[in-house]
Amino acid sequence: MLVLATPGGVTGVAEEIAAVVRVDNPQIEVRLTSVTDLADSLPAGRDAVVVPLLTWDDPVVMAEIGKAVAAAGTGAVVTEALGPHPLLAEVLHIRLAERGLARADRVRLLNVSSPVDGVILGTVGGIRAVQAVQATAVLLASRLTLPVVAASLDSDPGVPAAAQRLRSAGAERLAIAPCMIGHEAPVSVVEQAAAAIEAGHAEPLGSHSAVAELVARAYGSQLAT
Repeated sequence: MLVLATPGGVTGVAEEIAAVVRVDNPQIEVRLTSVTDLADSLPAGRDAVVVPLLTWDDPVVMAEIGKAVAAAGTGAVVTEALGPHPLLAEVLHIRLAERGLARADRVRLLNVSSPVDGVILGTVGGIRAVQAVQATAVLLASRLTLPVVAASLDSDPGVPAAAQRLRSAGAERLAIAPCMIGHEAPVSVVEQAAAAIEAGHAEPLGSHSAVAELVARAYGSQLAT
């Protein structure tokens, strides 16, 4: 059984992701639960793989999951977070393109300029989160062939410092790509950060099929060990 553990509620985007995993992988039994209710949601007498619905290994959430698994005493195993991974960078690229903030393809034609000159990869969780998504920032920069700087949306130095860094390097048109699934913070946090630096912003990763694929891959990789 795949137990999808979300630090947020079990409705909305988490429910949508679980539904996509079920449709795309009918052979997998999927159970969605909040981290708070994880201990009571683990099946007794059955093997279970807990997949955290996180883009990075948040130590606070991972510790809560570990305690819940230990308390349940079921022998369930826990995978790592979904990122960093090239598929996350792909979804970030798609979300930017949906807002007209990036070319939809990966080829930068010499006679076609990019809609923006630099991207801020926004994350939630302070400096630890910023450090954890650096690899994702590199992957996104490779896709966009643009400078990408990771920055915190909920602590200082945050987005303004990242914007200053990019603009001092010559990037005038900026965009924020939130590296979050959607339950980590209200969308207004991204909107306010973008308004503060006069930049555009993409939507969160949400329930894109690639996110569901990462969940299934995490489950499968644990079974293969």
